[in-house]
Amino acid sequence: MPTRNCCGSGPRPQWKYAMALPATDTGDSTLARLWWLIRAPLPGRGGHSLRMAAACTIVVLIGEIWQIPDLAVPALCTMALWQKDRTTNLLAGVAVNVLIVLILSLLFVLIHLTLDHPFTLVVAIMLLSFAFFFLASASKLKPISYLLGLIVVFALIVADQAPIGELATRALLYADLFILVPGAVMIVCGPLICPSPATLLMREVAARLRLCATLLEQPDRYQLDYARTTLRAGTSGMLKLLKMARLEKILSKDHLAHLEQAAYSSAAALALTHTAFRHGEIPPEGQDFPQTLRNMAEIFSHNGYTQDVPLLHVSQSTPALAELAALLHVFTNPAEPAAQNTRTPEEKSGFFVPDAFSNPEHVRFAVKGTAAVLISYFIFTILFWPGIHTCIITCFIVALPTVGEMTTKLRLRISGALVGGSIGIASIIFILPHLYNIAAFLLLIFVVSLFASWIKNGDERIAYAGFQIGLAFFLSDLKGYGPTADMTTARDRIIGILLGNFITYAVFVTFWPTSAYAPIAQRWHTLLDSLKKLTTTTDPAEQVRLASTVQEDLSDAERALELAEAEPQHMRAHMPLLPTYAILTRQAAIAVEDGLLPAQRQAVQHHIQDMEQALT
Repeated sequence: MPTRNCCGSGPRPQWKYAMALPATDTGDSTLARLWWLIRAPLPGRGGHSLRMAAACTIVVLIGEIWQIPDLAVPALCTMALWQKDRTTNLLAGVAVNVLIVLILSLLFVLIHLTLDHPFTLVVAIMLLSFAFFFLASASKLKPISYLLGLIVVFALIVADQAPIGELATRALLYADLFILVPGAVMIVCGPLICPSPATLLMREVAARLRLCATLLEQPDRYQLDYARTTLRAGTSGMLKLLKMARLEKILSKDHLAHLEQAAYSSAAALALTHTAFRHGEIPPEGQDFPQTLRNMAEIFSHNGYTQDVPLLHVSQSTPALAELAALLHVFTNPAEPAAQNTRTPEEKSGFFVPDAFSNPEHVRFAVKGTAAVLISYFIFTILFWPGIHTCIITCFIVALPTVGEMTTKLRLRISGALVGGSIGIASIIFILPHLYNIAAFLLLIFVVSLFASWIKNGDERIAYAGFQIGLAFFLSDLKGYGPTADMTTARDRIIGILLGNFITYAVFVTFWPTSAYAPIAQRWHTLLDSLKKLTTTTDPAEQVRLASTVQEDLSDAERALELAEAEPQHMRAHMPLLPTYAILTRQAAIAVEDGLLPAQRQAVQHHIQDMEQALT
């Protein structure tokens, strides 16, 4: 990318036009697009789904051997906690097992205080729910706070329903196994069946290189949609894998430095290739860009990295391809120390987010989550319908901060629950009566877990439904020990899931509805700052690194806009700048990519000023 004289001057971009993206879905194309999202062979999706399904099956096997009741809970914890690489799995497994020791101590005290004291039990459920929802909103415990809250509150309720104290103690021990078993499987099986973080990082780089080759040929609109989604992902996921690879201390520092640069270069290469596609730039004859990209991808796929890539020569009439050729030539060359030092060091954050105790939204989120849990508890207690206790589990799983998120994911929740519940009931009717050994039962668990994991590990637009499929299936078919023929339990648990979805949605959109509109301004400020840095830096290496950062900032702005637009009409009426944000976001998508071209940077800088004026 250091070459500058290969780029001819061009006209200032016509900012009123958006980048070339798939057309808006019509009624006829919605199902086709959904089907593509379901079957899309994303990098690593198949292997990760197989390993996740295997882990869930192993947990079920251990639960059957130890006769753990409500085996659906540890199976769900496994699906929620399982990670892609071996190092993260090991660390997560150790962390949850340490946490469960603290949780057990808390439960031991609470069970003795609440047993046979209904009012004290309600107070304990209220305080615990509030604490875990608050931690989910205001702390780094967010990924597992919901699961811990689910297990603690559920264990209290189950212990209270036990007729004698000995059974209550046994319920406490089973609550330990709900996390202990998944954690142990992650610690033991994760390092054995999961690839190393460095291997996954190289596969991610290879996938981006192959996508670049596709964009230079004849991509369809679904591939373009996939390219846009991959662009917005930036390098944060790859850098987390790199961090885990450093913890393993297997690869040399030099090797890791080359991989770090490859991660940044792959994101920049994808942006440049997409720019070339938008501008209609065609690779010249004799310079086979797609084949070069695929050859590089093949090297990364086999746990290597490229060096000494020949410099492809292109004309000045194709500036994006010229920048791409220069970038491929130094694809894995680590940046100079001086260039790396220009990056602002990240501030170390504590356990709580900076505004944890000053922003009332965290407390309101906790209050709403607690209200949903208490309403669910009172309903199934007053109706004396213990089979729908899954409504409480659902409240912890589906709570989301804003109305936009609740609305956009409502369809995924309901559809996932209906699909998983239908599979569970169908298996009870047609499959389970014909299973005569544990192997056949475990095969059924594995197959359905694989399907749910495949959806969960897919595009983020459908991933949420995958966990709901697993939730409904596990809660329907994992009641006691071995296969079940109890249709009543499956029916009640599915009703509980749907009830929990409805209660949580109703509470969160009725009381203190939090709009996704408010964060847009801050995210746009961050995006414009990143764009300014991208267009003003003179260091090619730093520009490559900024290319991914600005894409991630654009993704945050687009996501906030999407959630705000999904909110009800009466809320959108109080969003005066929403149409302006929508127009500017489409324009910013062009500016983000054209900012990588030297000939376009001045025009992009002018447009940044125009966007700032439009928002004032």
